[in-house]
Amino acid sequence: MPKIKTLRGAAKRFKVTGTGKIRRFHASRSHLLTKKSPGRKRALRKPGLIHPVDEKRMKRLIPYI
Repeated sequence: MPKIKTLRGAAKRFKVTGTGKIRRFHASRSHLLTKKSPGRKRALRKPGLIHPVDEKRMKRLIPYI
């Protein structure tokens, strides 16, 4: 059985936590920041988690992380 190639774009965007969940970063943080409230920008700094429904698909994209 050949090895599965990792999707490099996904490998750069997602990390795995110590418990095995997949961590993601928020979008909408790069430009047009003046109209966003300070609380909203602060919340966008913190990473989120992938929804459990999508975890199987993500494991297929990044099999060796």
